[in-house]
Amino acid sequence: MISVPDAFKKFRSRLELTDPEQKDASRRHYEIRDYLRTKFDITRDILTGSYKRETKTKPLKDVDIFCILGEKELHRRDKPPADLLTAFEDALVEEYGRGNVSRQRRSITVDFGVKPNADEDTGGKVMSFDVVPAFDKKHHYEIPDTSNPKGWTETDPEIHAEKATAANKAFDGRWKGIVRMTKKWNTHAGKPVKPSFLIEVMALELLVPPYGGNMRYELKGFFAAMADRIHDDWPEPAGLGPPVSDTMDRAARDKAKIALRKAEADAAAAIQLEAKGKNGEALRAWRALFGDMFPLS
Repeated sequence: MISVPDAFKKFRSRLELTDPEQKDASRRHYEIRDYLRTKFDITRDILTGSYKRETKTKPLKDVDIFCILGEKELHRRDKPPADLLTAFEDALVEEYGRGNVSRQRRSITVDFGVKPNADEDTGGKVMSFDVVPAFDKKHHYEIPDTSNPKGWTETDPEIHAEKATAANKAFDGRWKGIVRMTKKWNTHAGKPVKPSFLIEVMALELLVPPYGGNMRYELKGFFAAMADRIHDDWPEPAGLGPPVSDTMDRAARDKAKIALRKAEADAAAAIQLEAKGKNGEALRAWRALFGDMFPLS
């Protein structure tokens, strides 16, 4: 039987993207980019979001691609942001079909019809991409946001990536792994914390370096700290857009706090089982917390 520390090492590895997944993401990125450049004046594009920050969990879906528009598209900035999203939606429907394209608050999702198996494996394939049209504002970007009263949101995903890299380095290379594990818990628990990016934003402040040397205690402490602070407003890391926590009202935060307290208690119980030498029970307790991707052997 595998030890609990070794199980966490294996769990961490399982949550990391494989070479085939990264190659397929790159292929899809270029495919979408090249097609959209036949429809719009796009000066450049960048992969962003949790994929770029290496905090994406599996199965691999909703990979973000920023399409930065050129001068020929500036006329769209004077129209409602929904019009820009509609233009991108219509273009992507033309290429991928109505049933595979849907609109989000700030992006258009393209679904490739890939389904994970019972082990959450997609055979190295990406499930979907989120295409975000953006305007360059010299030092950051402006994107359509249909939930923002202003219609547009300013952001800088490159700053987000820099902060994640710095946090991971300060935390002995364990920060990104803890974030991925917590995101996997969030999905397994029914996504009480929304959006999942909020977990990363909270981790920037709540996972205080240096790394203590024990992943189990760090996770327990992170669950506790998140429960304590879930009712706070959490600013967007680049200091440009609305709070990342703005999608959760008080009732949602109350429910999230209950879920986080339960996660903290379950982690504490698993730690106690390990301390008592009940290795098998401890492994099963961690699997109950994180789901079937957590190994028992």
